Amino acid sequence: MTAAAVTSPDAVTPAVTTVALPDSPDLLRHLPATGALSWVRRGEGLVGWGEADRLEVCGPGALAEAAAWWADRSADLAVDDGIGVPGSGPVVFASIAFDPAAGTSVFVVPEVVVGRRGGVTWLTTTGDADPRDVLAGPLPLQSAPARLRYADGALDPASWCSAVAAAVARIGDGDLAKVVLARDLLVTADVPLDPRRLLDRLAARFPDCWTFAVDGLLGATPELLLRRTGRELSARVLAGTAPRGAGAEDDRLAAGLLDSAKDRAEHALAVDSLVQALEPYCSALSVPEEPSLLTLANVRHLATDVVGTQRRTGARGRAGLLELVDAVHPTAAVCGTPPDRAAAVIGELEGMDRGRYAGPVGWLDARGDGEFGLALRCAQLSDDDPATARLFAGCGIVAGSDPSAELAETQSKFAAVQAALES
Repeated sequence: MTAAAVTSPDAVTPAVTTVALPDSPDLLRHLPATGALSWVRRGEGLVGWGEADRLEVCGPGALAEAAAWWADRSADLAVDDGIGVPGSGPVVFASIAFDPAAGTSVFVVPEVVVGRRGGVTWLTTTGDADPRDVLAGPLPLQSAPARLRYADGALDPASWCSAVAAAVARIGDGDLAKVVLARDLLVTADVPLDPRRLLDRLAARFPDCWTFAVDGLLGATPELLLRRTGRELSARVLAGTAPRGAGAEDDRLAAGLLDSAKDRAEHALAVDSLVQALEPYCSALSVPEEPSLLTLANVRHLATDVVGTQRRTGARGRAGLLELVDAVHPTAAVCGTPPDRAAAVIGELEGMDRGRYAGPVGWLDARGDGEFGLALRCAQLSDDDPATARLFAGCGIVAGSDPSAELAETQSKFAAVQAALES
């Protein structure tokens, strides 16, 4: 398959203007009902709307092509940016396919961006509009939750458990060490789904996650694939999950996760895959010896925060963020170990096209700074029917994985988006 790109037919490179805002608006509440773009955590981050330009790309070398497109576009812009922080000035939002060589990745340059970092709030426009004239007041959300109907996706629960059992057998035979298997769930509402309502509920319930939206894929991910600020690189690796409980049961489940040999082995594979991919690009890399617990409203994860310094010289030391993302994705956290073998098993057993689920999602500015998470705990809204969506959830399968326990884990992960839809 050869690389192919689709850009806006009338794409231009207009002026970009960034101005400071005197107040601190609720970022998500300013999004319109269509075309919402988001990357927000604890009230900070970026939201955008409108399309000044767009790239859709698929095939071998897709991310290299996207990086070249963004570099060329950014170089031609007339930029007036008095803020000068990561995320100000020209920005592109991106949602990358799980398999960029086979699936379509989407890059959107918004007409309007509102950002906040470290207490500084700004607004950026691309084009002729005066930034002070484009920010409306908070927009009303859908007044009540929709009535929902759910249906099995590619595999029903029994068939998916059989796929897990088959994967465990492959692992036992020595074919691979880990594979991540996902499920999809179809949801239909009695009215068009309001993406702003979903984002608002996810941000309120999961403040420590990154609430994202790009081209109809939206969710709240706890996993930071890669952040670049100057030469500093950072990532948060998650693998190993336990449900929440009440009172003493919650404490018991947390202790059990930390002590679980199965979950710690799964986590170590995910950390190792990221570190091995980053090491050639870094002059220093700090990796904690032990994972910590990340506690969310519905589950807990084993978590490891990795921090590195990118090399100053050499071809790899000058790598841009999209090249780095291409190098580290897919990690064992969303694919498996070894990745090539795990990807083949996913294609054989999952029975569905992941699309952009479990792919990198985030933003990149003209300086090369940016943040990419993994598109987890998410829903893909339908282009054809605004009242329907696909939900996704996956689990890391290793030696000793129990199909029924893994099914329960997917149900816990589905619950993150289901609760936002139903509340």
